[in-house]
Amino acid sequence: MHDEFLCHVTAYGVCDGRRIGVPLGTYRAPTLALALWWLRDRACWIAERLDPSPDTPYVPPGALAPVPDDVTDVPAVLRGWSADLVQQELVADELADGRLVRIAVSDETTEYELLAESVDALRMQRTLPALVLPVG
Repeated sequence: MHDEFLCHVTAYGVCDGRRIGVPLGTYRAPTLALALWWLRDRACWIAERLDPSPDTPYVPPGALAPVPDDVTDVPAVLRGWSADLVQQELVADELADGRLVRIAVSDETTEYELLAESVDALRMQRTLPALVLPVG
């Protein structure tokens, strides 16, 4: 029933005292498998940009520093999530059942959010209020 999925990646931070969301990508996946692939790919994409390999040619020497122990290592969390087959199955089950899935991880300045939901479930939610009419 849930054949198409809308996926979003957003970074949230505070600017001038307000929480601001910056869209990092959107994908309308025609299958559940492609939705999961895209979410994993985006998680790795964010991780690589936050924590590139020291051998990366565009990173100047000395530009990278280890994450302090009291700060969440966002790249490690995202890489771990994308490689965790149990988590992937849980996400697949939730999406297949028509539920919204949100994966979020934060460091001291930014929250990174991966979001996916069934297009069919969205359509049903929009039409449901019109179908429920008070009788009286």
